[in-house]
Amino acid sequence: MDSGRSIISDKVIQSVGPVHRSSHRSSDASGPSSPRAAELATTEHSDGSPAELPASPVRVASGQSHHGAAAVLPPYSGPSDASLDRSPPLKGPQHYPGLPVLDYRLYAPPGFELSADATTVAGRAAHLSENARALAALLRSLATVPPKPQVLIQGTRGRGRVDFALRLNLMNLLVPADPRDRLDYLRCVGRDEVALRGGGEPGLKPDFGVDGGLEAWCDRFVRDPASVKSFALERVVANLDTNWIEGQVRSLVAATEYKGQVAVQFPVAHARVVVQNPERHGRFLASVTTLFASKSRYEVIKAVWPFATARSGEPARRCLVQSERTWWEEWRDPIKYAMATKRQGWVTNEDKLECIMESKGKGISMIDWGPESDPGTHNNWA
Repeated sequence: MDSGRSIISDKVIQSVGPVHRSSHRSSDASGPSSPRAAELATTEHSDGSPAELPASPVRVASGQSHHGAAAVLPPYSGPSDASLDRSPPLKGPQHYPGLPVLDYRLYAPPGFELSADATTVAGRAAHLSENARALAALLRSLATVPPKPQVLIQGTRGRGRVDFALRLNLMNLLVPADPRDRLDYLRCVGRDEVALRGGGEPGLKPDFGVDGGLEAWCDRFVRDPASVKSFALERVVANLDTNWIEGQVRSLVAATEYKGQVAVQFPVAHARVVVQNPERHGRFLASVTTLFASKSRYEVIKAVWPFATARSGEPARRCLVQSERTWWEEWRDPIKYAMATKRQGWVTNEDKLECIMESKGKGISMIDWGPESDPGTHNNWA
């Protein structure tokens, strides 16, 4: 047994590398092989398992092994149970290479649900309908992230045949690299603006002023006795010349001798945050009750995200990231190449990279669109 124990111990020692022993070490195989091992030995549970794993493979002798052989612990990589990870939650903006520096968690606040078309998040937390300060703080926080403006380009022929359907994301044009250059602001409805100020019909009253009226509007919403009420924050894009971009797109499509119908749209995702009072009954009863109950809607707050300091053509206009013309010069060839390949989906930086590195999209003038009678592909344009 002694010789077997010695052979096994030697193999284990060789597998983990040489172990330097002090000259006064006892020959007892059950003793610790290093000060670190001694520390681990004092922190064992009653079943012999260590309470802590080392940061690197360490030879630990176990007196409970029926062979008396030394045990080798695996390299430490992290707790197997996620509940053991006590790392503090991230705070503030997240940094993702190639993306604007934003706190992306604000697009999905706890207790809120995103609509199927990704335009609205809605929540029914009770404290937001009962505490004006909590509601105002939430809205100010959610106003610090921009909406997601897009360009949608679709070509159809015949009975709904879709030849191409392209999407481009414009959100990065609203967020400059330096946070100090951002121009976004929160705005309350003005005195002469018709808006939903409570109740079910738009009007001009009450009026709390453009500046500093958020808390006043939140307080009015909380005090509103209506059985069904909602408060909305709208994220809007300002000073982006969509007409100029649309004109460039249509000219590009026409140059390919496309004979179908072309639709160019500028939808905005993550454009609304809606706070609703809790349902007092079950979902079915609440839906029936809503038909007859008094409704009160507040749509008086906007988070404005300017593309530029002024409208196109106005003097001293400055774009936060780049002008519409510069953007078009960068994306013209990727859009043309996506049309030539009859894509239905997103046009991304990967397409732009291929056009720069491989000259894709350059030199394309005419595209063979095929016969108009071809059934083709149908797409639900949204």
